[in-house]
Amino acid sequence: MRLRFLTSGESHGPALTVIIEGIPAGLVVDRECIERDLRRRMAGYGRGGRMRIERDEVEILGGVRLGRTLGSPITLVIRNLDHANWLAAMDPAPALAEGGNLRRVTRPRPGHADLAGALKFGTHDARDILERASARETAARVAAGAVARRFLEELEIRLTSRTVAVGAVNAAPLADGDFERLIALPPDAPMRALDSSTQQAMIDAVVAARGDGDSIGGVFEVLTQGVPPGLGSHVHWDRRLDGRLAAAVMSIPAVKAVALGEGIDGAAQRGSEFHDPIAYDAVRKRFVRPSNRAGGLEGGISNGEALRVIGYLKPLSTLPRPLASTDLVTKAVFEAATERTDTIPIVAAGVVAEAMTALVLADEVLVKFGGDHVEETRRNLRGYLAGLEAY
Repeated sequence: MRLRFLTSGESHGPALTVIIEGIPAGLVVDRECIERDLRRRMAGYGRGGRMRIERDEVEILGGVRLGRTLGSPITLVIRNLDHANWLAAMDPAPALAEGGNLRRVTRPRPGHADLAGALKFGTHDARDILERASARETAARVAAGAVARRFLEELEIRLTSRTVAVGAVNAAPLADGDFERLIALPPDAPMRALDSSTQQAMIDAVVAARGDGDSIGGVFEVLTQGVPPGLGSHVHWDRRLDGRLAAAVMSIPAVKAVALGEGIDGAAQRGSEFHDPIAYDAVRKRFVRPSNRAGGLEGGISNGEALRVIGYLKPLSTLPRPLASTDLVTKAVFEAATERTDTIPIVAAGVVAEAMTALVLADEVLVKFGGDHVEETRRNLRGYLAGLEAY
């Protein structure tokens, strides 16, 4: 069974819903393990006013009984508290009067889905587009990813993320032990940066952009340890794990580039500088690499090293000082519409990328090891790893 999920809901609609299919039976899941990641998604310096309204509590409506998954589809719901302020504009019933507060948007924002979506779906009200294009939808992905994370944890696979850059401020490369330090960061960490001076410089960059009525871009990295070699495949383009991870992280709103390991820097290097030598650890009975510039992937297949997926977040397209735009109806020149927004959701983007990475990896684990029950998957994985030790 392949793991799959489907989200539904609009930014200011009643709720976000996600259905997850393929999680084996017997997995311990409760609201707290899901809401922990939802709280992390809401955190981070640079977030806007929406996060002061929402609570992002999850309701489990199916697929879990007495704290354990049943093997059937799991349904999760996150209520939008802000919907109470949007009842007329987001009512599914036909509008009774055209003069009501329907909050139409006819001045598309440069860089957003407003114009392209309006042209594609034949509407002159970009509200029809932006409500679903909004990054609010990623709360449902994080809820699904939290379930996938619990499954991976049962197999001793762990994920975390960090902020690599905000604007021109860059964090130092990771050192030994930094993965555990990242895991230990509190849910409300303002930047998920380990160095306090770097964190403050990132915050200062956000403050400066906000003061100028602007937004700012950044870079995040998802790190995963415990991934066994052999996930993914080289045999066809759509089975390559690096391609699947890149697509999953690129699907996050505002992400405009994705790299695996040091792939971007590697484009300017020679092969002798970039590739990771191969050694053999006779104690652990496994092949190892003293470096990990490949990011844990070779030939579309995991190689047993830590996975490193890096996402590049563009500056958000909603600006307090908007750029020029053109009205969808009158074609007159106006300033673009302004919606409530963040200055930079860099911490949230990393948490969403963790969720997407977890969902892809959970699917690949099930493809390779199967299992209708968690213990069956774990037993199959242990047998595979034992076989590798005898290789």
